[in-house]
Amino acid sequence: MSRTPIYFLSHGGPNVMYQTDHPAYKKLGQIGKEITTKVKPKAVVVFSAHWQAGRDTIQVNTAEITDLIYDFYGFPSHFYKEKYPNVGSREVANKVLDLLGKAGIKAEGVKRGLDHGVWASFKCAFEPESNPLNVPIVQVSLFKNEDPVAHYRLGQAVSSLRDENILIIVSGMAVHNLRDLWFSMNDSRPLPYTTSFDEALKKAATAPPAEREQALTDLLKRPDARQAHPTFDHLLPIHVGAGAAGDDVGKRLWTMGEGSMSWAQFRFGQVANSSSSL
Repeated sequence: MSRTPIYFLSHGGPNVMYQTDHPAYKKLGQIGKEITTKVKPKAVVVFSAHWQAGRDTIQVNTAEITDLIYDFYGFPSHFYKEKYPNVGSREVANKVLDLLGKAGIKAEGVKRGLDHGVWASFKCAFEPESNPLNVPIVQVSLFKNEDPVAHYRLGQAVSSLRDENILIIVSGMAVHNLRDLWFSMNDSRPLPYTTSFDEALKKAATAPPAEREQALTDLLKRPDARQAHPTFDHLLPIHVGAGAAGDDVGKRLWTMGEGSMSWAQFRFGQVANSSSSL
């Protein structure tokens, strides 16, 4: 069996669920269709920017029945009534905990809901009526630190899940500056740092695997890094994904700069038996 690929999803805000004409909504749907029709995983392990556990501890959701977390503020009331059908898997969660332990990473199982970095983007990618995912979803935290090497190691620790037809998805944002978003709300043209950092991220993520870790680490030292990401929580998921990718090459599937945001979507590795993947 070939290894499953890895996807980095730029997930946007919860409003993307309703913006069915937005190019990002459509691209997430295309990625989701590729996953359900070509990858066909037996489970999904997902890391989101919206769950940081401890500085040196990772948490794994072991709940079989998983509620949604509405971890966003100031949106219309119907946003907080959204549903996304999903189940967890204690078996897969225990696999993750075992792999983290073997890699020397402190980890603990907890019962937690899915945050919107997962369920809002999954509603676009795996629309329950037209393209249901229908496999267990196990969410894993990030570290509560900004160490790119630690997050790369986190990805390396769980890489072997890919040999069991378990798909790893990492959810963040290629460029994510909420402060400047309010200033550019009526102008969707990308800000200068959006474009420059987006292209630097592409170069790093698609670098030869032997050079990729250093290239991604160096991203955080760029002069425009703190403009593109005032905090690095939405960037570090791609370090996890790249770490899990091993020798597989990264590919940017699509990008679109929008004000102080970039919607770049990446895949590491190939989709087996497919000549027409994204």
